[in-house]
Amino acid sequence: MTFHIGLLIFPDITQLDLAGPYEVFAKFPDVEIHLIWKDLAPITAGGGMQMLPNTTIAQCPQLDLICVPGGSGMNPLLNDLEVLDFIRRQAKGVRFLTSVCTGSLVLGAAGLLTGKRAACHWMSREMLSAFGAIPVADRVVVDGNIITGGGVTAGIDFAFVVAAQAFGEDVAKAIQLAIEYNPKPPFDAGDPERAGPELVAKTRAKSAKRQAERQAAVDRAARRLREGV
Repeated sequence: MTFHIGLLIFPDITQLDLAGPYEVFAKFPDVEIHLIWKDLAPITAGGGMQMLPNTTIAQCPQLDLICVPGGSGMNPLLNDLEVLDFIRRQAKGVRFLTSVCTGSLVLGAAGLLTGKRAACHWMSREMLSAFGAIPVADRVVVDGNIITGGGVTAGIDFAFVVAAQAFGEDVAKAIQLAIEYNPKPPFDAGDPERAGPELVAKTRAKSAKRQAERQAAVDRAARRLREGV
């Protein structure tokens, strides 16, 4: 039977949050991938890349896996009832409920991570606590049928974990070899523990406005959940 994967796509998405897993997902056996938004108009990702949805929220079939990527554009999704209701409906029937980067905050805003362990981008990880989730500083976190990836490039690792769970390790390894996924980064600065306090402070300062806006949206979403809205 066809394995239906749905990736939410939205303005100002971090394109690699979607494109990384997509490259792995597209090599699954008998798979159909839905890029989902409210309409089919082109989406402008963060950085300016144009991306095309191919399925609307209204027309999307029941999925086997739903994935919410991250990026600055997910801030409005935290209080977008149309999007949150769609994710909740799909969550009832999926085999895998998943996210990459700050997409886990959207799952939290939908009320789907209470008491669950979850990953997120390091700058926003602790915000998961507002939704009753348990933040974990791992690259990929599995809690039951919920699989969450950390920031941006972790989406590739995340997709291989999904591949192994859905189709077995042999399939996952074959895909890894096919795309020659054998990362050897030139610098050891890929997480805050190794990047050093000076670089971490500069990175936080550069993102301060976005993070403040995100925290405000998280606070509104958490309050809405407590009020049962």
